[in-house]
Amino acid sequence: MSLIPAWSSTTVRRLLVVLLVWLVAAGATVSDAVTAPMPNTELPDRATPDGLRYDVRLRADTDGSRWTGRQTVSLRNTADQPLREVYVRLWGNGEDKCGTPYAPPRVEVAGVSGGTAGGLTVNCTALAITLPKPLARGERTSVSFDVSITVPERNARFGREGAFRFLGNALPVLAVHDDKGWHLDPYVSTGESFYALAGDFRVRMDHPAALKVPATGRTWTRPGSAGRAVTWSVANRVRDFAWAAGPFRTATDVSPGGVRVKSYWAPDTPAAGVRLNREEGVAAIDRFGEELGRYPYGEIDLVMTSGFGGGMEYPGLVLLGTTEEGSAVVHEVAHQWWYGIVGNDEYDAPWLDESFAQYANARFQGWDTSDCWSDVYWPNEGTALTNSMAYWAEHRNEYHHIYTTGSCALARLELTLGSDTMADLLKTYARDHWYGVSTTADFKDAAQSMTDQDLTAFWDEHRIR
Repeated sequence: MSLIPAWSSTTVRRLLVVLLVWLVAAGATVSDAVTAPMPNTELPDRATPDGLRYDVRLRADTDGSRWTGRQTVSLRNTADQPLREVYVRLWGNGEDKCGTPYAPPRVEVAGVSGGTAGGLTVNCTALAITLPKPLARGERTSVSFDVSITVPERNARFGREGAFRFLGNALPVLAVHDDKGWHLDPYVSTGESFYALAGDFRVRMDHPAALKVPATGRTWTRPGSAGRAVTWSVANRVRDFAWAAGPFRTATDVSPGGVRVKSYWAPDTPAAGVRLNREEGVAAIDRFGEELGRYPYGEIDLVMTSGFGGGMEYPGLVLLGTTEEGSAVVHEVAHQWWYGIVGNDEYDAPWLDESFAQYANARFQGWDTSDCWSDVYWPNEGTALTNSMAYWAEHRNEYHHIYTTGSCALARLELTLGSDTMADLLKTYARDHWYGVSTTADFKDAAQSMTDQDLTAFWDEHRIR
């Protein structure tokens, strides 16, 4: 029995592209004036630090392989208990961990002010900074530090391809604390560990003028010193900040809904794939805006190369390995809502972003999912859609269930509730968790509230626990 649902061959080919994203690759226009759903300020378990602002100044070397500068993070404690320290996540160290005596960690932090730095932990992906005094509920403080980022020699979300540099998960961000304590989960290359609260970024990047620098947020570039340029980015209420650098070719489209879609591609990227990505990117950003709530950031960047291993999403920016048949651009655009706007703990509940993004992709593509459950095969009793990355990292051959079985389960929920009710559920659910954090329990409660039918048996059958 095939592990892939019995959809059309075209559907399977497209779906396999999405699977490769995660098995190999290991976000002012006129639209800004339109009112988006109000942010959800009631975070579960008093998640903190909140009210985040990142002010960053970076300078690149001659080809964008190394970036150095200073970063300041302003934060507010929204927990009931005083906050005695904060943790900075250095996710860029995830693959190489603490490095070697001859190759130090890829992301280094020094010169900490506003607190006292401890030692690096969790394979050099976590740095504790003890605050000068306990930060009471509602109080604000800030910490600053020098940062040095060296792009690895691999083709990956934090890596390079020829003359092009990808800086995903390279910039340090604050960890999350709630009633369970600090979330200091390990890095996983199979999927994501990146749980963060929404914050505001103001980033200044000084770089060689020959390099184009797509980045999260609304960006603009001005001349700098001799032979250099400065790219500024402003991004509000986003969970991360990513950028790329290289001699990209560029084009800008504006969707009918007023979102600026900026495309960047390496010269050897197939022209047909670039055209398809641009068309589908423009269509998807408006389609999901209608279905889930208007895209609030005004701009999204599509970064395309021929050799990147699949695709990877960040707020306002996606990395896309592109062939003549395009890429997983629709799936990645869907992530702007499922993980980006409607946040979740990607380590604890990866299905909440991957399954939901792939379900949105299936709806956009018009795939026939009416019989998708007939070929679902559970490898063992411990396999469940709601497993954490701790499980999937140990069972990599089962990880496709997050995409295939998870999206099919949501299609089956649509059949159970009715298409109109399912549409109302997703739009309401997105609105209620806009800029906030969602959980599996939240989604089950929301779905149950839409019907008089007891959904307990549905959750059990589809292993949504």
